[in-house]
Amino acid sequence: RFADLWRERYQPSMTPIREGRRPYVPLDRLHRENLDAVLAALPGGEAVSAAEREALTRAWERLDPWPDVHLGLARLRARALVAPCSNGSIALMARLARHAGLRWDAILGADLARTYKPRPEVYRAACDALGLAPGEVMMVAAHEDDLAAAAACGLRTAFIPRPLEHGPEHPPAPERGGWDTRAPNLVALADAFGW
Repeated sequence: RFADLWRERYQPSMTPIREGRRPYVPLDRLHRENLDAVLAALPGGEAVSAAEREALTRAWERLDPWPDVHLGLARLRARALVAPCSNGSIALMARLARHAGLRWDAILGADLARTYKPRPEVYRAACDALGLAPGEVMMVAAHEDDLAAAAACGLRTAFIPRPLEHGPEHPPAPERGGWDTRAPNLVALADAFGW
């Protein structure tokens, strides 16, 4: 339940920044603010030390990849530039990549645009950073809202469902569809491209 309470604050914490009511701060800081708020509302939460809170906040940097990711990224990178377009800060994503053994060509996203997805500025800044037109870029994601925002900016889209992302007790919403490509995982996506 603790993790669910913490995660529930993820999207709402970015809203004031997206709406221009708060200056941009990196996601790492929002994670910590959200953690502090959850702990303040839980019995005994005040007993969690600053060092323990820092370790918990850093847990986002120690996520393990899905089983298909290493091979899928390697196959995709053999033929294309691969870069996450993340709400995570560049620092967070670099530490995550190091922990998980992920090999990317660049890290793009919120830090470049100084706002959070699904604001169009994030997708446009990613394309600009790569020197590519939106139609030359494909957003690959498990989040259909992310894909819809990318498509609205002219990016091509590929949906990779991750039905267990939030655990077996949280079934995914029905798929909306309408993406340029759909594949069950990154290896299958590379297969679909003939790579």
